[in-house]
Amino acid sequence: MVRLISLMTLLTGLLAPGLQRERPSTNDFLTLDGARPIIDNQRASVWDLAWTRGVPAAMERPSSNSVWISVAPTPGTVVYWPKGAERRAAQSPNAPARTVVIDLKDQPAPAKLENKSGFPNAFPRPGSKKVFENDRIVVWDYTWTPGLATPMHFHDKDVVVVYLKDGALKSTTPDGKSTVNALIVGKTTFNARDRVHTETLIEGESRAIITEFK
Repeated sequence: MVRLISLMTLLTGLLAPGLQRERPSTNDFLTLDGARPIIDNQRASVWDLAWTRGVPAAMERPSSNSVWISVAPTPGTVVYWPKGAERRAAQSPNAPARTVVIDLKDQPAPAKLENKSGFPNAFPRPGSKKVFENDRIVVWDYTWTPGLATPMHFHDKDVVVVYLKDGALKSTTPDGKSTVNALIVGKTTFNARDRVHTETLIEGESRAIITEFK
């Protein structure tokens, strides 16, 4: 297990080249359990980070905008860090901390996709909670109800989905074809826009933080 590596150094080296580094204090050390890239495309780079101690001091001034989604110990907490802000890690003295970091890329957004499906857009939907919005993204907190299908809906935006519960979701398209997706805590996916389906929780529980790209 890697020891005595600051989260500032980790994020500076892995997430965004050209960051203006802050000098950590001698107490800003932690033990890393893992830092792995999980998604990289034209819209974003996404990382899964875990550590066993928090770093209360300022870590960096990032050269990109990013969204931090907490998986543990406070599932579902969302923090948006604008370009140039001083990122700060939350302390976690009694439990490992795990966060999914979505680093937004400064690529031109694709043309807005018109919904010609005849079904409503994926969000907002009954039971969804908007937790953040700006000119780049919209972030939703949604919990599925066991056995209750969502309305058939159209995804007009690309999304990153971070799952916070263990379960299984059945996705069904308008032609009746279904697939079952097994979910575990922390599973993160990128789903392209221009999709129509309904979802039904058929096993366990399912809550997710869903980041839509405008």
